[in-house]
Amino acid sequence: MISLPKLYPIVDAAFFPNTEQLLTFVDELAAAGCTLLQYRNKLGGARQIVEHANILRQRFPAPFKLIMNDRPDLALLCGFDGVHVGQDDLLPEDARRLIGNAILGVSTHNPEQMSEANKTSADYLAIGPVFATSSKAKPDPVIGLEGVLQARKVAGKPLVAIGGITRANCRSVIEAGADLVAMISDLLPAPRKSAEDFFRILG
Repeated sequence: MISLPKLYPIVDAAFFPNTEQLLTFVDELAAAGCTLLQYRNKLGGARQIVEHANILRQRFPAPFKLIMNDRPDLALLCGFDGVHVGQDDLLPEDARRLIGNAILGVSTHNPEQMSEANKTSADYLAIGPVFATSSKAKPDPVIGLEGVLQARKVAGKPLVAIGGITRANCRSVIEAGADLVAMISDLLPAPRKSAEDFFRILG
């Protein structure tokens, strides 16, 4: 079973006006001790995604783990360590055929989806949104800590919790059964300090 750190930053290109600001953000996360992140770009075209991804891979070589959101083809092209697919993306097994032994993550939003995803070859499973979130235009219904507890009963793989998670509530999410937490908004204002705070909170 794959071993992942407790903090899983998601770097959403939509929050950064230019490439330099995106890279500065990741530099700060790395300086705080982060060794895993997901690159998400829902608005840019393939050219921009590849441009960002190539720079990230060059700047943060292995063992730093880079996961591409949605696009297994571009993850392969840019030498990323894996891909994360949602319920409206490629089926997990189709993504697996493309990426081979690379890391595969799958998003779920309820116990039924979690049960189905658990049967796949995914390396980790995500559940959410745990709390209300502003980082998605049309989020799925909030599941709360009870949803994390239920997901933990089903998931036989590392469990990622996502959605509205902050330094103030991350401990409760881990205590509910998540192995790691994905964060976006709470890292934005001061990424290095925020990540360091998180590591301190969870030891």
